[in-house]
Amino acid sequence: MDTVLLAAGADKSRDSLAALLKADGFSRVLPVSSGGEARRCLVQGDFDLVVINAPLSDEFGHDLSVQAAESSSAGVILLVKSELADDISAQVEDFGVLVVSKPLSRQLFYQSIKLVMVTRRRILGLKTENDKLQNKIEEIRLVNRAKCVLIQVLKLTEPQAHRYIEKQAMDLRLTRRAVAENILKTYEC
Repeated sequence: MDTVLLAAGADKSRDSLAALLKADGFSRVLPVSSGGEARRCLVQGDFDLVVINAPLSDEFGHDLSVQAAESSSAGVILLVKSELADDISAQVEDFGVLVVSKPLSRQLFYQSIKLVMVTRRRILGLKTENDKLQNKIEEIRLVNRAKCVLIQVLKLTEPQAHRYIEKQAMDLRLTRRAVAENILKTYEC
């Protein structure tokens, strides 16, 4: 289920953007009128998309867009007047915010949403892969530390220590990581 935080200062634009988002399949759209409200919502909830229609009632919105991009995994779209689009884009694009100029067509808005959501999914996939690799690296480090302990304490060779950890993992039906942690608990101070 895709959830959207929609920040827009004017009621009319907020309502029309909410209708466009719901028509595009977003079932949960949370409309707010100020940057302060949007920041509170970002802290309290997890959103898939943040749409900011600048200016807001209490700020312009570019600082909010940067904060949303940095503090969450949400895709962020900032809608600004066409005269300001290039300047604002230069300020926020390095943070991962997509700037779309107003007035905007329905087609451009939908394409922008699709672009942001596809990019977000790709980034989340890369993050998941990165987390798996980090866990694998941590496991390798633990196993290597356990091998070193076995070499020092039990005077095993490196291949013997490796075989010992592998055999314990198979015999006890544990992961190599769990066996390494047990070895470290047993032999390290």
